[in-house]
Amino acid sequence: MTQGWSAELRTLSVLYVLGASALGFGLAVQAQQPWALQVRAAARAAPPLIGAAVNTTMQTADRHLLQPAADWVAKTAADAWHQSSATPQVKVAAVPPKLPPPVLRPSYDPTLKAPAVTAPAMTQAPKLELAQEPATETAPLVPAPDSTPPSPGEVARVLSHLKLSLTKELYENFDLFLYVSKADHGPWHQRMFVFNKETSGDLKLIYSFPVSTGREQPMPNPDGTAMWTTNTPTGYFQLDPDRLYKRYTSQQWGHKMPFAMFFSWENEGRQTGVAIHSAVGDDVKVLGARASAGCVRLAPQNAELLYRMIRANYRGLTPLFAYDRRTATMSKEGLLMHDKEGKLRYAEGYKVLVLIENQGGDDLVAALF
Repeated sequence: MTQGWSAELRTLSVLYVLGASALGFGLAVQAQQPWALQVRAAARAAPPLIGAAVNTTMQTADRHLLQPAADWVAKTAADAWHQSSATPQVKVAAVPPKLPPPVLRPSYDPTLKAPAVTAPAMTQAPKLELAQEPATETAPLVPAPDSTPPSPGEVARVLSHLKLSLTKELYENFDLFLYVSKADHGPWHQRMFVFNKETSGDLKLIYSFPVSTGREQPMPNPDGTAMWTTNTPTGYFQLDPDRLYKRYTSQQWGHKMPFAMFFSWENEGRQTGVAIHSAVGDDVKVLGARASAGCVRLAPQNAELLYRMIRANYRGLTPLFAYDRRTATMSKEGLLMHDKEGKLRYAEGYKVLVLIENQGGDDLVAALF
């Protein structure tokens, strides 16, 4: 407690004692206590003047002293109780908000150079490895099952024959060689042999696929109004880098040709439509026999495998085939184009050479015609 609060209690205590005494005396008189009755009796026995004075005094004391004293004591006690039980209010001085120190901007001086500022060191964020789906062009594939694979002896014969059929320029400037037999009989008939040139320079067989080449007989086109010859041409061919399609439909026959890779061969001023592509529907069942309209068909799984492999691994500069301006025909005899100085002329393409022969392996005489 503070000193001021103690002084107020002392004053209140004195007033309380005085008031209580007066109130007690008045109550004693009203309650007819013996000593109070004696006082009243003495007042009555006294001479009239003194008795009247005593009565008047008692009444006055009762009206102006005892009753007001009792009321004052009750009110003071109640106020003191409320003040002592109430929580004192504490006034808190308002604290002004803390403001940032003022920014002192120096006056502009063109003769002064700006101080060098060193950027804070940056810590490299951790690299997040995101799971990705395999790219369509690089997803691994396996060839379709082959019920009649060639024997190692036949593969060796095909490889020996292919090497004898290639000039030095052809051998050096291509990395993948597709040998296709369009024969209708023989151990090699209706089959593609895929040879890759190793870093050592040797050729190695990596795939052997059954195929379907052209029917080699006239047949009507879909509307039945004309006759078309469905021969598969023989000779050396390149792939046209601008005509490789995952999905394609023949404009001439209306047949679907998935994973089509067209030959870059112009004949009499016309770009031909011969291609390697996937067989569809019932055509898959007749692989190994002549059944197409001139293209080289493969099983869907094999066509996709070959398409992806070529696009992913064999892009590069390739020599151009010789071109006869008189007939507007590109050579399919393996002749290459040279400039005036005798150097080969190159263009961007695929380093893939296709050799098609009507040779089944049982007769190696006059394979090309």
